[in-house]
This record gives sequence, C-alpha cells and structure tokens, in this order.
Amino acid sequence: MSSSYRNFITLLILLAMPSALWACLWDYDTLRQERSRFPTTLELITGKFLRHSKEFYEWRIQDRRAKLAGDPTNMAYLDDLTVAYQLTGQHDLAIETATAQLEADRGRYETLSNLGTVYILGGDLEKGLLLIDEALEINPDAHFGRERYQKWLVEYAIGQHVDGELSFPMRHPLSSEPGDYSPGFAVFLKERLGKAQLTDAEIHPAVKGILGMMRFADYRNPLLLEALGDLLSDRSSNAQRLAARCYLKASHEVDDEAAKQSYRSLAEAALHSQKGEDLQRLEATFTAELAEADTWYSWLRKKEIGWIQAGGDVDAEFDRLYREDPQVRYREGNWYFLIEWAVSLGLVGLGLFLFWRRARSKMAKTSQ
Repeated sequence: MSSSYRNFITLLILLAMPSALWACLWDYDTLRQERSRFPTTLELITGKFLRHSKEFYEWRIQDRRAKLAGDPTNMAYLDDLTVAYQLTGQHDLAIETATAQLEADRGRYETLSNLGTVYILGGDLEKGLLLIDEALEINPDAHFGRERYQKWLVEYAIGQHVDGELSFPMRHPLSSEPGDYSPGFAVFLKERLGKAQLTDAEIHPAVKGILGMMRFADYRNPLLLEALGDLLSDRSSNAQRLAARCYLKASHEVDDEAAKQSYRSLAEAALHSQKGEDLQRLEATFTAELAEADTWYSWLRKKEIGWIQAGGDVDAEFDRLYREDPQVRYREGNWYFLIEWAVSLGLVGLGLFLFWRRARSKMAKTSQ
C-alpha cells in the first residue's frame, strides 16, 4: 500500500469523524452545564412541564361555578375561576371575576396580582403595572419575589413602546450589522439594580422570576421568551444555547415575518461566541426537543380528557399522577446528529472498503 494511498484513507476517516464527535460532545456537555445552572429552563421553553389542557380549564370553570353556587364568597374558588377564564381565552370574564373580588376586598394580594397579570397578558401594561405595584405594597416577597421582576419587566416593555405600541422583538436593530440590537432586559435590570455586571445572586432570581411567569401565565408569550433570552445570553449567565432556544421559540410565536427573522438574528448573535455551534445545528436539535415536548403533552392531555369523561375529581387525579416535572431528553430524538453520524460512518465504511479492495488486489497479484 503506497504512502499516498494510506494518507488518503487516513484523511478520509479523520474528516468523517470530528464533525459528528466533537460537535455533539461539546454541545451536549455545554448545554448540560447550562441546564444545571438554570434547571427547568429548557422544559419551560419547550413546554414539557406540568401544565393543564384547555379541556381541564373548561372542566375547572364548571366545577368552580358549581362550588361557588353553595359558597359564593370563596376567594380561592374565584381565583381558580379567574385563571381558568384567562387560560381559555375568556379575557373579559377573567377581568369581571377578579374585579368583583377586588371590590369585595381591596387589600387582598392574590386578587391584585391576578387582575394585574390578566391586564398585562391582555396588553394593557399600564393598568396591569398599577395593580402589580399595589400588590407589592401588600406583599413584596410573594411568589419568592417573582412579582418584583414582573413589575420591572412591564416597566421595561413600556419603555420599548414605539408610537404607543409594543412590537416584537422589543429590542430594535441599531444598524444593518447582524446582531446589532438595542439593549435588552438584562441591561435594564442592571440599571435598576445599579450594577455594571450581574452576580449569580442577582441573575438567578431574575431568571427564576421569568420562568415562574412562563409556568403560571403563558410560556409561549414572546415578551417573556425574549426577556428570558436576554438574561440567559448576558455575560453573567453564560447560557447562550438556552438563550438561542428562547429567541427561536419566540420566532414561532409571532406572525410578522420581519419579527421572525429578527428573533432568528438574535438567536444567531447569542451563539456568536460559541465555538463548535451554529444556528442550523442548534435548530435541528431544538426541533427534536419541541417534538418530544409536544408528544409528552399530547399524552398528558389525553389523560386529563379521560379523567373528565370518567366524571372524577380531575384535580385529585392530576396531583396523584404527577409528583415532579418531566425532563427533556437531550440526546434522544436528535435526528440531526443521527444523520451526521450515519454519513460519517458511511465515509469510514467507504474508506475501509477501498482499503480492503486495494489489499485484495495486491494479494492476488502477489499470488500470481
């Protein structure tokens, strides 16, 4: 076997292996570190967390109405009704229910918080902010301090209004250069805290606050996804892969094509400093993660529909079955890397086949 031919085979094998091997291991290990620093974040982004179906909230509306018939001033039942109306798209009824509660007891934190959040989700940020401020005066540390970050996020969003309207992304392009956007929520938070750089003790509560809003209000909301992406892409977080997923998910939740492309640009910018990673590779992985979350949620929804049809206590059935949130499995379902490995192994196989044919031909000539 000539040295030039041997070098060709070696080069073929080396070219086949590193792309699949090192990119996969680098991405997996790095994402694992990001997830360990910010647990449940990937699950909240993809939607693979304990959440109810629309059918469940429709059942809860009927259940709470029936219970309120015998106990009309039960505030906990009214809270459930407000949330169920909001999460089934009945925004006006949610406002009506919470407003009636507020008239009965102006100093109740839960009512102020619910009504403020309903207004915010409906786009009336100013009115929602007034109610959140009032709630914070009563209980500054409720929900582990989440309300404070909700207040700051609303203030940030109001400051991003253009001609009195909020558009997405909230960060605006400053030039034609890729990734050159106005400062995001992380910069706003630094200004609010009077810090040049956020510490772990400051970034983690902020991330936890946004995740709480996603879990209990709307995990698909582009305002929340963008703010989370801004926090995770900040230098103090160093969680660019999770940040890129936030921006990509936000791109799925807006209709305007220019907004979709802007979110993709933000995702690409988040990955700019990450060696061995690019948007195409990450998006293929993220697509598999979203598919996994959708499959899991479909199973959960069927369970809830079954409990409703059986006429049981759906709240109790849900609590009995689910003790903790599921997790997104990173490696499984990653078709991009499976295809890449298949191509790589095919190239290696081709190299070995050519080597075998060369050796066999040489042996045949020798035997003659």
